[in-house]
Amino acid sequence: MPFLQIREVRIHYQVMGDTGPWLALVTGGRRGFNEFIPFAEKIAAKGFRVLLHDRRNTGASDVLIAGHDGEEEIWADDLFELLRQLHATPAFIGGTSSGARLSMLFNQRHPEAVKGLVLMRITGGDFAAGRLPHTYYGQFIEAAQQGGMQAVCETDQYRERIEANPANLPRLMAMDPAEYIRVMQHWLSIFLRGPRKPVLGMEDDVMRAIRVPTIVVPGNDKTHASVNGHAAAALIPNSILYELPIQDQDVAVLPFSDWAAHEATLATVFADFMNSVSNTALNGASN
Repeated sequence: MPFLQIREVRIHYQVMGDTGPWLALVTGGRRGFNEFIPFAEKIAAKGFRVLLHDRRNTGASDVLIAGHDGEEEIWADDLFELLRQLHATPAFIGGTSSGARLSMLFNQRHPEAVKGLVLMRITGGDFAAGRLPHTYYGQFIEAAQQGGMQAVCETDQYRERIEANPANLPRLMAMDPAEYIRVMQHWLSIFLRGPRKPVLGMEDDVMRAIRVPTIVVPGNDKTHASVNGHAAAALIPNSILYELPIQDQDVAVLPFSDWAAHEATLATVFADFMNSVSNTALNGASN
């Protein structure tokens, strides 16, 4: 299980493929990268190196509830350092749901490290804005208020993180519940600052300022309604909108595994997109 020391934490990562352009692919929510392994293997088989990693506080990476920046800003800077240590910049940056949001934030903070963006299942709208703050932060703040760090560690998400990385348990249990609550409330306040739609937390002007080649694949549930993907593609200059043969579902959120039947198609679409970008850059450099 490979790890690298990235700033203050150990980050769990995996690289699929041995040669070709780099693609950093980021999962959604607060989930580890395992759900992306089959998809990453399909892309790597087309001549790419695909980097998967568990963001800090997810998967098997270290949990560290600290930082002045927002959690997603911290993730973006961690990913930049991980890519730097792997000598993988510039790279294509992409993901689904919060991974797509992180990709756009990464481009905003580290544009020199980005060849293009691959965005799936854009999050936005009132439903997502009403659901995600509690999912990401509120439920854990309440657990700490009611039962301290023991209660936090007993939540489903933290149990998974401790099982994947047992060193997270003593680190969490040593934390002052008041400090945990303070940091989580700070991250929640930052999460709530941005717009609700079309892309949660991303200002329209930020998307209009994106200059790297971008492909957008809309989602199909209430958290990732297709209308948000369409709107994002309309805002990002010269972006490509690719639509799967799927319909929006009246459910809160669909797991990425629901797209398993479309992974081969998406792998081909993304490979064609990245090859086109790479070839254009190569031809431009030779002229």
